[in-house]
Amino acid sequence: MLSNLNRQTPSSAVAIFRVNLHQDPTVLERVSQILSTDERARAARLRYERGSERFIAGRGALRIVLGNALGIAPEGVRLRTRPNGKPELNEQDSNIRFNLSHSADLALIAVADGREVGIDVERLRPIDIDGLAERFFAARECAEIKGLPLDLRMLGFFQCWTRKEAYLKATGEGLSFPLDRFIVSLIPGDPARLIEVIDRPDETDRWSLHSLDLGLEYVGALVAEGANVVVRLESFEF
Repeated sequence: MLSNLNRQTPSSAVAIFRVNLHQDPTVLERVSQILSTDERARAARLRYERGSERFIAGRGALRIVLGNALGIAPEGVRLRTRPNGKPELNEQDSNIRFNLSHSADLALIAVADGREVGIDVERLRPIDIDGLAERFFAARECAEIKGLPLDLRMLGFFQCWTRKEAYLKATGEGLSFPLDRFIVSLIPGDPARLIEVIDRPDETDRWSLHSLDLGLEYVGALVAEGANVVVRLESFEF
């Protein structure tokens, strides 16, 4: 039986569902039945088997979560894409806002009532920290990463990356807005903050930034419109 999730989301709250994308074939077969024809075709086009399985699990979980929020069957959820590329519900009278992110076998789904949200998750892994930071981040962020102890630099980089991605997903601009045009906090242990957006002085008051506790393997961030946001993180079960 599919999850019976809480349909009530207080306007001050953002519900975040943690989804394990590694599922048994029997679960995936059942979940695939609630996807749209286009979604099943997209899953079939994915080159790698794990990519297809992860897509089915992630999109199926999203449909279940949104269906519960709307009080309808998951297969009845209608999705569309804004001109800026951000997905949204097709129901014009719905105030539900959502966002989905995944990395490796973990997906996060953020759902809110009447406020825009953006979420991002990344699995910690070795990368070219200095090269990527210098290519994408603001000078202040690069300096802070370089100033971290070696054992914290990977965490600092991914905290910066996920917070930036979450902000761009919340605004709907994506990478059309350069990553070095705004600054976020990144030092491990410091509060998550949107510090500055170049030429947009009101942005830091419009959005709140939240770090997500996902354990040792993943780093996640949420950006939500407005202040006094209550973040509720819970596990999703098919």
